Amino acid sequence: MAFLSHMLSLLVANTSAPVVFGLICVTVTSVAALIVKWHRSPANPFSADRARSPEPLVTDHAKRDKVLKQRLTTKKVPADLDAIVVGSGIGGLCTAALLAKTGKKVLVLEQHDQAGGCCHTYVDKGFEFDVGIHYTGKQNSVRTWPQVLQGGTVNQALIQQITEGQLQWAELDKSFDIITIQHDQDKRIEVPIKSSRSEHHKTLLEHFPTEGKAIDEFFRLCDVYTGTLSGFILMKTLPLWLVKLFIRTGLVSRLTSFFHYMSRSTREVMDSFTDNQDLKAVLSYNYGDFGSPPKVSGFLMQGMTAQHFHEGAFYPRGGASEIAFHIIPVIERAGGAVLVAAPVNQILIDSDGKAFGVRVHKSSGDVDIHAPVVVSAAGVCNTYQKLVPQPVVRKHGLDEMFQQVRPGLGALSVFVGLTGTSQELGLKAHNAWMFPGNDHDQLIEDYSRLTLQEACEEETKTPVLFVSFPSAKDPTWNTRYPGKSTCIIISFTPYEWFAEWQEGRVKHRGEEYESLKTRLAQKMWRQVCQQYPQLQGKDEYMDVGTPLSNNYYLGSTRGEIYGLDHNRERFSQDLLVNLRPDTAIPGLYLTGQDIVTAGFAGALVSGLLTAGAVLNRQLILDLIILEAKAMFNMRNKKL
Repeated sequence: MAFLSHMLSLLVANTSAPVVFGLICVTVTSVAALIVKWHRSPANPFSADRARSPEPLVTDHAKRDKVLKQRLTTKKVPADLDAIVVGSGIGGLCTAALLAKTGKKVLVLEQHDQAGGCCHTYVDKGFEFDVGIHYTGKQNSVRTWPQVLQGGTVNQALIQQITEGQLQWAELDKSFDIITIQHDQDKRIEVPIKSSRSEHHKTLLEHFPTEGKAIDEFFRLCDVYTGTLSGFILMKTLPLWLVKLFIRTGLVSRLTSFFHYMSRSTREVMDSFTDNQDLKAVLSYNYGDFGSPPKVSGFLMQGMTAQHFHEGAFYPRGGASEIAFHIIPVIERAGGAVLVAAPVNQILIDSDGKAFGVRVHKSSGDVDIHAPVVVSAAGVCNTYQKLVPQPVVRKHGLDEMFQQVRPGLGALSVFVGLTGTSQELGLKAHNAWMFPGNDHDQLIEDYSRLTLQEACEEETKTPVLFVSFPSAKDPTWNTRYPGKSTCIIISFTPYEWFAEWQEGRVKHRGEEYESLKTRLAQKMWRQVCQQYPQLQGKDEYMDVGTPLSNNYYLGSTRGEIYGLDHNRERFSQDLLVNLRPDTAIPGLYLTGQDIVTAGFAGALVSGLLTAGAVLNRQLILDLIILEAKAMFNMRNKKL
């Protein structure tokens, strides 16, 4: 109601009287209709707290495979499906689980041989590696009234609901990220990033004592900019016709300042409050968490990312595959299924233009599976450029958005298996961010202009290395893999470097491909060993994932790991009508990183919004009410 009052005051202040009256009538009627529909709808997956006490960790791989690796056969496809979800990343699984909790029978189809998307893990030669979930925020158990009323506990509450309380989290070190900027051989700075907001502020002041005003301004702007996110989310949940009306009349910019703030780049904003290049590099270090350097990203993305970890950084106990492992049974209990090795190659559209199922490619012959609702968690590029028939895409003008959006930066991952426990190797539950200079934009630009052969040269500077030690983050690791540890290194890599091998089969792309990617990986490993010299000679396993690997295993289009590029154009008003859960094609919905923002949290929230769109219910409001009731009951118990 506060938003509605604010909206009406803006309308009155900025519009002529006759138009004001008409818009007020439309707005009040629309919002009232939404509230009445939401209140009367029985489809509330959060009507009761079904969380159970956490059960013992399942470590038997055969038992886990029965959940995570159920291969598609026609016999396993449930009859009378209510919905099909394409892709088993956290956005798709969250959508499916919420629909299942209202009694819907949902089939999730995954092209890879195990479920989870970026949440899956793989085991090879006795080592387990996560491929995408390295840490996340907002999973602390402490709840306050301001957090609840502002929706600040949505992530934690949502995960608790869709896993029925089974997914547990381990907190990383208080210094969860360590930044190293190596200017030259004799000069480097190292700054720890603290999970407490006050400690983070204090640490920055200790390293930059003359930049107090700039640091204060950074925190202030993070608060101001991030505070507009609720307006952006609201626009994703309002009826499409109403959003189009707001855009046509120019009222979107008056209802929320999100789009104005997102139009200012991280670099532009930081240049406005400091000339200290080292400080700017430290404040924008984790642009790698969403994949767009400071010059092209909106400062609002940087602010959201910084604030996301102000209450701690967390990692799943038992590894990232625990996420899918505990969501899938919720889907199955409602009669649904999550099936793998099921590459969807077309979304079926009937003669009336409505989605009514999917076509799955099988070597024995393609299989059509029908349902009245289809949810694509495969990304916008895959959905509109590969899965939906192109005449349908052009009919709705959906191809026009690709003049404004593009896939994010490609990424290369190095998976290293180490001899020795984390304790023996001195590994901590943190991540390291290593930079060879303090200008992130220039470093990326210079690197992108190189050839692959030039990048492999020892003197070439890798613009950023993200270094993670999953074995040190997971308290269950030593029990599951005694005497072993793991390291994962990630850097951004131009897709063009590997494009000549894109038609080759996985693991059969030839000696040159294998040689070059190995040279690049070994150079990155040597850079890591310079900062962690105790690891030299401890590596007994190394695997390398290129952008082509991301295409094969994650369903990327150009090796990206964060979906669409998080540049400012992606968050324009024009794209509001396309990058949202409901689409112009009846029966077709979208979910995943492209709908809200990148990463685990962004994709998770997109699942909430998409399930709400399918059910025609404001699920985010249901969740906040559930949390408020929990807080109220907790307070009464204390009294």
